[in-house]
Amino acid sequence: MIQTVRDLFRYNGEFAIGAIIMLAVVAMSLASFFSPYSPIDSYLVPMDVPPSEPYWFGTNSRGQDVFWQLTFALRNTLAFGFVVAFISRVLSLIVGLLSGYLGGMVDRVLMSINDTFIVIPLFPLLVLLYFVLRDEMTWIMLALVMSCLGWAYDARLIRSVMISLKTREFTNAAVFSGMSTPRIVAEEHLPYVLPIVFSAFMNNMNWSIGLEVTLAVLGFTDVDTPTIGSMIFWANQHSAMVSGTWWWYLFPTFFITLTFIGLFLLSISMNEYIDPRSRLSRMENG
Repeated sequence: MIQTVRDLFRYNGEFAIGAIIMLAVVAMSLASFFSPYSPIDSYLVPMDVPPSEPYWFGTNSRGQDVFWQLTFALRNTLAFGFVVAFISRVLSLIVGLLSGYLGGMVDRVLMSINDTFIVIPLFPLLVLLYFVLRDEMTWIMLALVMSCLGWAYDARLIRSVMISLKTREFTNAAVFSGMSTPRIVAEEHLPYVLPIVFSAFMNNMNWSIGLEVTLAVLGFTDVDTPTIGSMIFWANQHSAMVSGTWWWYLFPTFFITLTFIGLFLLSISMNEYIDPRSRLSRMENG
């Protein structure tokens, strides 16, 4: 793993830039643990103060320091994306590995369920769930719901890889040696699938964060929990652009854009690393 990361940093500029961007974003989010303010309290500082030395990112109309509020928002947004991506990757791995390796009736049943989730229109469903479960639609509830809806595409991709792997000679050798099915899948096939899972993990984080921001800006989530989307929501509620408090929009938008770019660069660099021809070409050019 360390050798892979070192090769990516050395030969893949997109990975290096994406990693540096994400390290900066994560460092910003970790600063929330040193905040002198509570993320849910209001009217703690003077209102609508532009960026200056005591308030680096200014203050908003709710009497909150935008810098410290942004650190909490970034932390919650990144945690949300990580939770959704992690749970949905576990689901896609289980379904894809079992379906591809076992085949037969198991494959047909799992892929029927998988295809059902693929055709579900996610955004209208999430909006409907918000109105049905308005009081219960917390940060955690939304993450769990999106995790259960965001695994189907990658499960089909993992299945196709598994169908190829199970016909390889090393798989036949493992079967003849007496290895059990779980050991074959975990020890022989999983290492081939993990780079794909990592790339899909980055893509799924981007998808889940973007969807959460969209829902929060429209007010279809728990806007009292600080996230990038809820910051923009409250800026809209207080007409920040009309009143001239542009920094209330600028800094959340800037950092969420950095997050999208960083995750995208990590994803495409992993896609290139998965392809042996692209990897060898970069190493030769380097």
